[in-house]
Order: sequence, then structure tokens, then C-alpha cells
Amino acid sequence: MTTHTPKPTLAKVSFPALGTTAVLLVTEPRALPAAEAILRAELAAIDRTCSRFRADSELTRVNLTAGATTTVSEGFAEALYVALRAAQLTDGAVDPTVGHAVVTLGYDRTFASLHPDDVRPLPPPQPVPGWRRISFDPDTRRLRLPPHTHLDLGATAKALAADRSARNATAAAGCGVLVSLGGDLATAGPAPEDGWRIALADDHARPATDHGPAVAITGSALATSGIRVRTWRRAGRTLHHIVDPATGAPAAPVWRTVTVAAATCVDANTASTAAIVLGERAVDWLCGTALPARLVDLDGHVVRLGGWPPDSDAPASGGSR
Repeated sequence: MTTHTPKPTLAKVSFPALGTTAVLLVTEPRALPAAEAILRAELAAIDRTCSRFRADSELTRVNLTAGATTTVSEGFAEALYVALRAAQLTDGAVDPTVGHAVVTLGYDRTFASLHPDDVRPLPPPQPVPGWRRISFDPDTRRLRLPPHTHLDLGATAKALAADRSARNATAAAGCGVLVSLGGDLATAGPAPEDGWRIALADDHARPATDHGPAVAITGSALATSGIRVRTWRRAGRTLHHIVDPATGAPAAPVWRTVTVAAATCVDANTASTAAIVLGERAVDWLCGTALPARLVDLDGHVVRLGGWPPDSDAPASGGSR
């Protein structure tokens, strides 16, 4: 008589966080409460440190002291270091000094609170101050922003939270963990037998489904950036939240979504965001990184790079949105 060992059942919890949905999966159901507690603590910490929508966040304080030298916390120093590294790796395509530009476009409050059709005139865009003008010593944590400069760490802070949450949760729970924060997804520990099956959304405005394109990952991270979820209208124009630092305006619409796989969620999200900003130059730039990537243009045409596999319609265990 042959016996079959059942595949382990994944345990899952999801809840709203950081203006998106946090999803946690673990390969050992008994570990879910401990892993969830770690995830919630990490999200609360990154929100207190890096939110530009909280009057009491450290980011708000730092922006108010632009032009003067200040000492930042260890948590903020790590988030800023990650943001400056992203700017260096992308030659400024992902730049944390876009804060004022994003506010000028009208994204000056949580996305859920935005007026869907703002009739106010749109000021002429201006290039952002640029990350190279930031003076920061990571050893002393002393920071000086150029006068009138506002940081926005949104391109990297959420991905950093995903990486830290997954790493710390698997260390505490002793099992495989997947953390997804919107389109930012990190894994740690042993993956399920067939890998983590991740649903992809070709049109970022539509949720990924269990029967759409999916990809399996094991010990890596995945991030998707797109121009169709966080959009609003102002002065008769449709705007999105990914700013081109060279112009201070929303990046030109070339790709509706870009998904990248990398060793960390920070690296994956840095590359996917840079690709949106780079537009037609994104393919050559991504080829230079050798990272697996899947780009979907405005007409739905899919470009696969770096060994990204053909689309599979297998059921997915987690979504990339």
C-alpha cells in the first residue's frame, strides 16, 4: 500500500496597511500569529519613521528642517541609506528628493483622501533638487537637506519593510514566509515545494486573479510598479504617482506595469520604478542589470528580459499588484 504525505497547507492573513494591503503567508499555520505580530510591528515602525502623511512622523520633521543639520534615528538612517543607494544605482531615475514635486502634482494627502478630479491649475513642473545635494553621514546619522527640499521615501521604504518583515518573521517562526505590501513582495525561509506562486496583473488597475498569469519564486523577491493604480485628475489631466526626477512631472506613459525579480524587494522595486521612469530606455537598462523582468506596454504587449519565463496560468499563492 502506498501512502501519500499531504502537502503542507499555507496559512494566510491580510489587512490594510501603508495605504495598500498587507498579505502574509507562512508554510506552518501554527507560526502565523507570531509572524503576523512581527509584520504589524515592522509596518508600524516604518509608518512612524517614513510616512509623509503623518504630522508626527520623522520624515515630516526632517522635511521641516531642510536647510539645517539634524540627527536622525537609526531607523530613518537605514531608510535614507536605502533610498540614496537606489538613486545611485539608477543614476537618479529613482530619487528621494521628489517630495515637493509629488505634492505640487496634488498627491498631498493619503491616496484614499485625494479628490478624484481636482480643478486647480497645475503649476509648471520643475526638476527635483537631486539626491547628490543631500549631505548625510551614515556613521553619525547627521543629515542636511538642501533648503526647500522635501524627501519622499515611498519608492523604497515599503520594500524595505517587506524585506525586514519577511526576514524577521522567518527567524522567529522558523518556517517559510511571504510578505506582500501591494506590489512589493519578499520571501524568506524555505519555500513551498512548488515555490511561491505569484499572480501577476497585466493591467495594474485590475487585481491579479488566481487564474491569470503567474510565476513561481523560491528565495527571491518581486516588485511590480505601474501607472494605472494611483492616478487622479487635475486641471483636466490624468496624473500618476511615479515622478521623473529630471522633469518633476509624472513619468511618460510607456509601460503600464513593470515586474522585476531580485534578491531583495528593495532591489526589485528600485529596478521596476526606474524602468517606469526610463520609459523607452528601460529595456536596455534592465538588460544591463541582468535582472529577470516582465514589462507590459500600453497596448498589452509583454516584453520578457533576463530569463523571465513564459506566462503560466497555474493557481497562485500570492498576488503581485
